[in-house]
Amino acid sequence: MSTSWYDRHILPHALDFACGLPMVSRQRQLVVPLAQGRVLEVGIGTGLNMPWYDKTRVSKITGLDPALELHPLARERIAQAGLDVELLGLSAEQIPLPDASFDTVLITYTLCTIPDPLAALREMRRVLAPGGRLLFCEHGRAPDASVRRWQERLQPLWGKVAGGCHLGRDIPALLQEAGFGLADLHTRYLPGPRPFTFHYWGQALPV
Repeated sequence: MSTSWYDRHILPHALDFACGLPMVSRQRQLVVPLAQGRVLEVGIGTGLNMPWYDKTRVSKITGLDPALELHPLARERIAQAGLDVELLGLSAEQIPLPDASFDTVLITYTLCTIPDPLAALREMRRVLAPGGRLLFCEHGRAPDASVRRWQERLQPLWGKVAGGCHLGRDIPALLQEAGFGLADLHTRYLPGPRPFTFHYWGQALPV
């Protein structure tokens, strides 16, 4: 599928800026250092998680992202971090990797843009090894009805300018429907406009 000039040249830098804001970086630091062993990072994007990995805990990272226009920025950050990362330009709904092949799956600001997040989460569950865990940090459905109404109003325009991002996905419900138990769940609004800033983060385990 061809992409527009905006998608190729403007969107990667706009997403990199928004997803690299200090308050968002602080959220990443809550989950990324917990990754260990063989790691699958789904939605690696421009590689903004690279500085936060604990090199003493991870043995190999596989980064998955179908947005090839984001890969050059990701490669720069991978090189700067000095990590062993295999970068794959593939979607998460069908992960062409063996069952039980990762100790950690990491998703940060990923579920909002995957067309079929439930299928993707089921694939993530499949590739987790026994004892493995899913680490997540996502924005999504706000708890306040007035904010949810604004998420619904803004969605048609927001999805077009933000690479298909969905403002109001119910992250805990998706995780549970995909076969995960919520071992650790935290929520709060970050500073900023509330339709965009309600966050979920923590750990999920296959059940």
